[in-house]
Amino acid sequence: MLRNLRNLGPASERLLNQAGITSEPQLRQIGSINAYRAVHASGGKPSLNLLWAIEGALTDQAWQTIAQQDRLSLLLALEQTS
Repeated sequence: MLRNLRNLGPASERLLNQAGITSEPQLRQIGSINAYRAVHASGGKPSLNLLWAIEGALTDQAWQTIAQQDRLSLLLALEQTS
């Protein structure tokens, strides 16, 4: 279950599942940017907190740390993939 990963709860898991992301290995393969984009493409309206939470889940860091330390690099990567 994705909700067993750090930072991801039932609502995040539901959004990811609706985007077709249902397992940790799949999430790791896709990565945080593409997972966030998949949620958006599936009709979800994710906030950037979901991006921070996914990245934190994949790196085992608190989403708040990601939001402070990695915000700019994630936003730039997100912009480059659009």
